[in-house]
Amino acid sequence: MTTSDSAQFDLESTSSKFPRKEAPLPEMIVEEQVSHPSKDLHRPTQQSVSMIRRFKEAGKCMLPDAVFLSLLHHKCIGRYPNLLHPATFNEKILQRNLRPDPRYIGLADKLSVRAYVAAKIGEKHLIPLISTPDVLTREVFDALPASFVMKANHGSNFVEVVRNKSETSFEQLQLLAERWLSTDFYYIARERHYREIKPRIYFEQLLLDHSGQIPADYKVHCFGGRPGRPIIYILVISDRFGNATHGDVYDADWNHLNVAIGHYKRSTGPAPRPKNLQSVLDIAATLCEDFDYVRVDLYAPDNQVFFGELTFTRGAGVLPFTPDSIDYEWGRLLS
Repeated sequence: MTTSDSAQFDLESTSSKFPRKEAPLPEMIVEEQVSHPSKDLHRPTQQSVSMIRRFKEAGKCMLPDAVFLSLLHHKCIGRYPNLLHPATFNEKILQRNLRPDPRYIGLADKLSVRAYVAAKIGEKHLIPLISTPDVLTREVFDALPASFVMKANHGSNFVEVVRNKSETSFEQLQLLAERWLSTDFYYIARERHYREIKPRIYFEQLLLDHSGQIPADYKVHCFGGRPGRPIIYILVISDRFGNATHGDVYDADWNHLNVAIGHYKRSTGPAPRPKNLQSVLDIAATLCEDFDYVRVDLYAPDNQVFFGELTFTRGAGVLPFTPDSIDYEWGRLLS
């Protein structure tokens, strides 16, 4: 008996003992639902959940920006904001969302800001660009190096790190790029300047330190608008793309502060003081000199400093501080 014959025999013998169940008729389904209403009628189907989600998203889009932001602030911070007489840092950021400085449009665009940064601190501090295609095609993908980072210019968290090109595919990146480009980032948190930025994708060199690791992200909060050096606090996000992500806040003297921003967990102890900390502070101060507040994102691997982005509406005005008193303290720094 061949293998195929044996398989056929087993199937036939099984079917003779256990007759195949016929597909239920429509009336059988109705009867089952009536007999066992808790089984199906009260269980939302995937289709109904999807419809509910679409209705909720449509409802959010219809809310005026100020109402949407007030509700979101209450959900994230735990209180309704005072938009007429803002006192906290988050409340003042909400005002920026609603009445952005026209300069934010070009400087929040992660591609067009490069010209501003090059003029301020020099091109050597820009992460090298690989490609800025209008469309991600197979030809563009094939020309990419073995490792790279794909980003989009019109919002936050549009980042895909590719350490080994052979482990991804053109189709995967194309799908991701299409999703990014179809996202209107303005609708996520009503940061109005983002709706004026034309979405584009681009590819950068993968930045690694001497040990082959992605360097920590230095989010340098700069409060200017006063004589002398700006007041600076640095949120250092380590292992951002790994499994041990931490966020630690330092002052300009590298004192490890008992402060948490957003969902990031603090490390148990401070990181070593960077050898190029003064360069980080000087570059951030130069890039913020035209503004009363901006967050300057930098990377500082191996005694170098590279620019990441400028953010004028950090956390969209809905990112909590721990302790909450920092929200008021930073609010006093922002005029």
